[in-house]
Amino acid sequence: MDKEQVLTNQVVVVKDGVISAMGKSGEVKYSKDALVINGEGKYLMPGLAEMHAHVPPVDEFEPMEEVLKLFALKGITTIRGMLGHPRHLELRDRIESGQLISPRFYTSGPSFNGNSVKTPAEGAEMVRQQKQAGYDFLKLHPGLTPETFAAISSTAKEVGIPFAGHVSYEVGVWRAIESGYASIDHLDGFVESLVPGLDTIPEQQAGLFAMYIADQADESRIPKLMNALRENDIWVVPTQALAERWIAADKDPEVLRQAPEMKYMAPKTLDNWTSTKKNLMQNPQYDAAEIADYVQLRRKLIYEANRNGVGLLLGSDAPQVFNVPGFSTHHELKYLVDAGLSPYEALRTGTVNIGRYLNRNDIGVIKPGAAADLVLLAGNPLEQIEQTQQIEGVLVGKRWLPKSYIEQELRKLEKR
Repeated sequence: MDKEQVLTNQVVVVKDGVISAMGKSGEVKYSKDALVINGEGKYLMPGLAEMHAHVPPVDEFEPMEEVLKLFALKGITTIRGMLGHPRHLELRDRIESGQLISPRFYTSGPSFNGNSVKTPAEGAEMVRQQKQAGYDFLKLHPGLTPETFAAISSTAKEVGIPFAGHVSYEVGVWRAIESGYASIDHLDGFVESLVPGLDTIPEQQAGLFAMYIADQADESRIPKLMNALRENDIWVVPTQALAERWIAADKDPEVLRQAPEMKYMAPKTLDNWTSTKKNLMQNPQYDAAEIADYVQLRRKLIYEANRNGVGLLLGSDAPQVFNVPGFSTHHELKYLVDAGLSPYEALRTGTVNIGRYLNRNDIGVIKPGAAADLVLLAGNPLEQIEQTQQIEGVLVGKRWLPKSYIEQELRKLEKR
């Protein structure tokens, strides 16, 4: 989706997972044996990406495959797994060989955090091991010190493997930007960078993603942050769904757990999510009005990032608190529009921007030579972003999944 336009009366021909031809109806030839899908009155768009997915880090393949299928059935044709596990390498091989109905899968290795990395030497060695193992990138979590982070980032550059994810509180966003993160996720460190005297505020007092100190943010500092992100080519995965669904006070956890999509999550998982949100809201530091202002500040940061040319990538963080794989990606699109992006700008974050991020000009676009990752919709998402949820069919991994099949497979995945 490199242009905001609708091409009418088009025929798209796919062969071996690649778009081989496209053009006006009646002007494009295709085999008489071809499977013909009638898209009259419908809209074809590139498949979406979820750039902050969590494939279960377990030894068993079944729970991994269920999550992957949920993504695929909801039109998510590329995911970036942000919670790596050794078996994910084997899983990636199975996907690439066509054994599974699944999005294209990029995976991190196991987490770099304050528990897994105690010394700079441990951090450097862990980088080398993950590079040798064949992971696509490194996932950073909280708890790293400036010293361990420096060892990780410098070794990653030396061996040629990207790193992405959280920004540890002691590291800070300015050091993260200078180091060359492939992407900063969750807007982590952004609010902190706006707070004067941050070095005097303990991390626990600041709260998750600085939610408890957002009222101290100096918004006149936003342009400096945006300029630094843009000039250093740092991609940003906002995961605003976390703030809107987990952190915000206006969504009751008991109501959220009754949403139709929650039937795809195990009751125990829903219990955990419900208690997690309730515990957060019962924290003595939690003030509903201040949290509402915090969520609004995040929306402003997303809007300013887009307005200032900072590259945004679509990602919701799923499965995570009240974020169901596949479904939450569509919620994230709506939250981006709520933050001030146009529907087209929001769609770019999950299509053409993904190709740019991955250095692939065959992803996120519909043109001859592009990967045939496609979603057929009942309505025009450029007019109403919610139309991305009205899926008539998905083409993923050389497989055409019609609406009837999608509905059938979703029923099989229900947990209650």
